[in-house]
Amino acid sequence: MAMRTPISHAMKRATRTSPATPVLSPCVQRWRRGNATVAPPVTQSSTGARGPTAMVFMNMGGPSTTDEVHSFLSNLFSDADLIPLGRLQNYIGPYIARRRTPKIQKQYAEIGGGSPIRKWSEYQAAEMCKILDQISPETAPHKPYVAFRYANPLTENMYKQLLADGFGGGKGGRAVAFTQYPQYSCSTTGSSLNELWKWRQRLEGKRATGEVDPAGSIKWSVIDRWPTHSGLVEAFAQNIEKKLLEYPPEKRDNVVLLYSAHSLPMSVVNRGDPYPAEVAATVHAVNQRLGMKYQYRLVWQSQVGPQPWLGAQTSNTVKNLMKKGNTDLVLIPIAFTSDHIETLYELDKEVIGEDAEGHEGVKRVDSLNDNPVFIQGLADIAKAHLHSGVACSRQMTLRCPGCVSERCLAQKQFFAGQNQLLEPLAA
Repeated sequence: MAMRTPISHAMKRATRTSPATPVLSPCVQRWRRGNATVAPPVTQSSTGARGPTAMVFMNMGGPSTTDEVHSFLSNLFSDADLIPLGRLQNYIGPYIARRRTPKIQKQYAEIGGGSPIRKWSEYQAAEMCKILDQISPETAPHKPYVAFRYANPLTENMYKQLLADGFGGGKGGRAVAFTQYPQYSCSTTGSSLNELWKWRQRLEGKRATGEVDPAGSIKWSVIDRWPTHSGLVEAFAQNIEKKLLEYPPEKRDNVVLLYSAHSLPMSVVNRGDPYPAEVAATVHAVNQRLGMKYQYRLVWQSQVGPQPWLGAQTSNTVKNLMKKGNTDLVLIPIAFTSDHIETLYELDKEVIGEDAEGHEGVKRVDSLNDNPVFIQGLADIAKAHLHSGVACSRQMTLRCPGCVSERCLAQKQFFAGQNQLLEPLAA
């Protein structure tokens, strides 16, 4: 039976803690892969009375090498928030992972030996923090972190790094969990927040100290969704316009835009998950920015297993449209903020290379990766959030109508309760 304590009650139980000056480690442990500029150790700044601020990019993640594929898949298939497999999830998940590992290792080998998502996440976080230091000096310095759900750097290790860097652990400090899934789903953002809440409780909360909200713990807030932010929409629109220029002028207006997003099991959709609606909102906003000039469809990729998933599938859509004579198609990874196996292998090699047989009229829009418009948009989202004094959106506190997860409820209560610890900054 799910807990029924209203979230508003949890907010009232939260108590204020006095500000503390973080005591910082003289040496910050470096992550093994130096794919982005590593920020210096956090230090208190005389120009930022509200800082330092930890900016934590949350994402699914991906194996950086083929050797990490099995652990990645095992973590992924063991997560009931993402792929519900029933009461035997802890046994079925690892079994599926073992069976799929050789095949998935070959796929990662074909895209360079590993996923680039860590490289791009670290780059985007670091570049965003540089901009934030300039446009939000009140909360500077901003320290970038990455927390992946299924691959290194795992959320557990990120949280331990926060503590080592002088955040929390009796020293106070401010951290923002910034989801890099623009559209909210319980399977993605929800799962990542559940994991963050779990390690907060284990390392700083009730399980660690015996207190519900011990003094000197990290003050958390969450940027939980941003599906129609102007920076995201503009970055996608510019990339689409750039790709359309590759078609002859006489064909350009008849190109069909296929917005492709990661699918969800229908059991999750029918529970009331907001993801399909929020992805559709992004698609509509981008089409409006493009002047509603092009025919389009929203399609879904990456279905796994025999259960019903949200469709129509990207692969089937491309094949069926080409049979009908629509051979000029542009694939747009609308729910992804960087390249990874779903773009580099599934779209490029399987859909374009196999389903479309490499037809020159079927192309893919570039992923956002190092797009400066996108990174500026991230900084604008972060600044507005930091200055709002709000811990999370009101939408995040509304559970799915069919949700029975006590962990989900407790996580939402915790982050909603952080509202009592935050104050808006002067405009």
